Amino acid sequence: MAASSDLSPSNEYSADRPESGSGVDRRGRVRLRRAAVMAVPATLTVAALAVLTAQGALGVQFAISGMPFTVTATELNGTGFEQFGALDNMAEDSPNAGDTGGQVLVVTSAIKNATLTKLCQSVDLGGTNLMITAGSGSDKVQATGLTTDSTELSGDASFNKIEIGNDASTLDKAGVQGPKGVFSQQADTVRIANLRQTNYATTAGVFKLPGLRLRFSDSGC
Repeated sequence: MAASSDLSPSNEYSADRPESGSGVDRRGRVRLRRAAVMAVPATLTVAALAVLTAQGALGVQFAISGMPFTVTATELNGTGFEQFGALDNMAEDSPNAGDTGGQVLVVTSAIKNATLTKLCQSVDLGGTNLMITAGSGSDKVQATGLTTDSTELSGDASFNKIEIGNDASTLDKAGVQGPKGVFSQQADTVRIANLRQTNYATTAGVFKLPGLRLRFSDSGC
């Protein structure tokens, strides 16, 4: 989700997620040594990752800005859920690179079809927050092909037919595969109440945002 002024546009955003590795400089390709995504099907908190011996590249779909943003929702329901470790890359010589070398270790969560209630997204621009809200009325936010790259994720979660410990290259619930050798998990369905994420990237094939509102605020989500 992205916007730049107080708007009331069409409530549907469409974007095709490019194939992994497109438009990424070879120098942005990395060899991962350890990766792990820790998740518990109760109160789900992702605090740290490690990547298990993975050869080859985790090509990011686009260069991230390196500015984290917060996403919250009172409830998320999804069908076709996958989760695995990944690396996001900033644009070359990004001022936000700091001591990270322009890379951020993230958890990629993919959901084939998702609905979210009372969605809020905010990014700190240095003293003021750009905030987007949607789905506060009777109509919920809907997304297909939703993926988020997060460094923190929390909430009260439940899964149906969960598989933990899959090789990320074999995932088949949401149509997204990670690299060989990376730890992952997937489930037929997922429900997270009181969802809160710190994200560096979000993509979706279709995003429908009823009641969309964009504004500047002194506080974030």
